[in-house]
Amino acid sequence: MDKELKDSILKTGTSIVGIVCKDGIVMAADRQISAGTHVMSKSERKVFTINDYLVMSGCGVAGDIQRVPKILSAELKLKELRSKSRPTVQQAASLLMNINYNGIRQPSMIPQQAGFLIAGFNENGTTELYSIEPAGSIVKVEDFDANFGSGMPYMLGLLERQYKKDLTIKEGVELAKEALKASTQRDMGSGYGIDVFAITKEGIKKVVEQQILPEYVDEEKK
Repeated sequence: MDKELKDSILKTGTSIVGIVCKDGIVMAADRQISAGTHVMSKSERKVFTINDYLVMSGCGVAGDIQRVPKILSAELKLKELRSKSRPTVQQAASLLMNINYNGIRQPSMIPQQAGFLIAGFNENGTTELYSIEPAGSIVKVEDFDANFGSGMPYMLGLLERQYKKDLTIKEGVELAKEALKASTQRDMGSGYGIDVFAITKEGIKKVVEQQILPEYVDEEKK
């Protein structure tokens, strides 16, 4: 199990985080895409709005992270048309779990390699956060989660110490920013910017959009 965990972290260079607050969910991610030790992109958005009530983020192979949200969006629309009712957050998470599970179980030269966080608000105003790990299992998150991105150990250590029950969205946003700052300072697979979303019964709102710029400072001569 330790080897599988280490292998998963090494292959999923990124930082994503979801935080449960008393009045909603906060979801955030960095912007770096890596290929081994090479930075492929410094401006990749890793948090996706699926529709007007769902948001998801992913860690792992960039192609899978970009492809799966489009598939999920289409499948949810079909489900809504067939049932004539809007799918719940739990139903959306279960559908995402099946997409992930099938992606690694069907015969393929390159199986799907991605983990996801998905959050949203239901028609009754409740909000929920789920984590779908790369092997396909699903967990309802009651406090916080960073899935299996390479920045996960740095963020979880901070969140374990600073998270408290009944955080407000405003406090959750600040905590997400601090968690991402911790990972981008120490994780080689994370960096170059952060995006933070707030999910409440009123809707989905992007509340933080920041760039991390390199800066060279002259050292004081002694």
